[in-house]
Amino acid sequence: MIAALLGGLGLFLLGMVLLTDGLKALAGDALRRILTRMVAGPVSGIGWGALITAVVQSSHATTLATVGFVSAGLLSFSQAVGVVFGANLGTTSTGWIVSQLGFKVSLGAFSSPLVLIGVLLRLLSHGRAAHFGAALCGFGLLFIGIDLLQGGMTAVSGHLSPGDLPGAGAGLAGRAALVGLGFIMTILTQSSSASMATTLAAVSSGAISLDQAAAMIIGQNVGSSPTAVAAAIGAPPAAKRTALAHVLFNVLTAGVAFAALPAMLAVTSLAGAALGAEDAPTLLALFHTGFNLLGVALLAPLTQPFARLIERIVPEREAPGPTRFLAAAVAEVGPVALEAARRALIQTVADVARAGARQLGRAPGPHDDAALAAADVALIQVRRFVHGLGQAAQAPSEVRRQAALLHACDHAARLMRVLRAPPPRRALDDAALAQVAAPARELVTRFAALGAPPESDAGSGRPADIAALADEAERLSREIARRRRAERRAALAEAAAGRLDPEAAVERIDGLLWFDRLAYHLWRSSRRLAADAPGNDEAAGESTGDAVPPAGE
Repeated sequence: MIAALLGGLGLFLLGMVLLTDGLKALAGDALRRILTRMVAGPVSGIGWGALITAVVQSSHATTLATVGFVSAGLLSFSQAVGVVFGANLGTTSTGWIVSQLGFKVSLGAFSSPLVLIGVLLRLLSHGRAAHFGAALCGFGLLFIGIDLLQGGMTAVSGHLSPGDLPGAGAGLAGRAALVGLGFIMTILTQSSSASMATTLAAVSSGAISLDQAAAMIIGQNVGSSPTAVAAAIGAPPAAKRTALAHVLFNVLTAGVAFAALPAMLAVTSLAGAALGAEDAPTLLALFHTGFNLLGVALLAPLTQPFARLIERIVPEREAPGPTRFLAAAVAEVGPVALEAARRALIQTVADVARAGARQLGRAPGPHDDAALAAADVALIQVRRFVHGLGQAAQAPSEVRRQAALLHACDHAARLMRVLRAPPPRRALDDAALAQVAAPARELVTRFAALGAPPESDAGSGRPADIAALADEAERLSREIARRRRAERRAALAEAAAGRLDPEAAVERIDGLLWFDRLAYHLWRSSRRLAADAPGNDEAAGESTGDAVPPAGE
């Protein structure tokens, strides 16, 4: 009896993990595209958040993706709040799947072949087919677990009846005890879906009544909050704010449902009768969706003040640096993690360019050394972050994007080495160098603007903007390379004829080589960042095949 119950719960949890992981991998970059292109405001955020969560069967995955894009400035926090509201609504879909397909249709008889097919696909194929196999295997295990849960609960119902538990209508104390029981169930299983499935099995077998199950569901809804809090510990402010939005939504919604439980159960019964679905599992799923929908309806009009309140509770205490994008939790969603790494690298290149702009305007100072040292640390963290992503199963497009990021890191590191050894100031006053110094200073200043606040156009990091900068850097790099070769011959000829001091000739050549390297590495790093942009498969190789590195590179 107990063994069947625990075994069913374990299989259900395993099935949920495989199903969610497979669906997340199949969704791939679609998750990023939807969140960044379709979410225009809180209302669309609610709709898409609910839909994505229902598809991938994981509000946790939706929330993590949202955290990554808020950190990168691709979503405003008020938009993210809408997605969080929708994710909580979308997670109620699990109750409908279990109550309708698990109890009414009972797919358990077909589950074993699904598991076998899924395992074979996972072992014998690659890419999307393997991810589909994992999802199929998880789907089959889900219903095998439900069958075991039902069997275990049927046996338990012989020893447990609704009279053994406090009634939800027996006063606030009894109702609170049931809410607490539901909360503990979710904490122990670390899955509101698993605790929901267990409750559905209990109410279906008659071990508990509908009103008792409804009170437990309220507690289970709140029970997912500690997981969000744990994920936010040590995370950037964006992650903490998103976690707090999730917790407050659950607590406020649970408070309303707790206070109005008898009335909501009465409305649920009327709705069930109108729909012709009066069995206890369906009514429980309807109640779960109903009180989450009520929470969304109450809080959606207050999204902006709700978001401002959270921003005051969790302020941005220090100037954001590039590594703010690299939250550990973000690494769980591949396309989101790659976008976070790209944004971190864009910010790092902008910081390096800012130091270069200062060097071209005046003599280098200690502030430039500190800025380059901080950028060096950021590059190390980006490389480690990208390397860590490579440990997981990935699509070929993700591998190409990771390679592009590492190429961009390499060029950014070489750019820093160039800036740490600038030519003498007197060389920059040379007439030949003055012709390349002005356009180089303008280009570097434009790269520095990529580090502007994310809400500004300059700091948007849009692929089109970076591609335009890469084109400009390429033109300047090629022009400086041509001029360097010509000026080298001319300077040495003038020195041989006695018209130019030999040291001045060497300084001119070295200065032109310095500008050549500066423009080249700006070009190559930005070209890689533009190629790495989602949807652009040019990241696999150099996009300008006849590029010639400056001497010594």
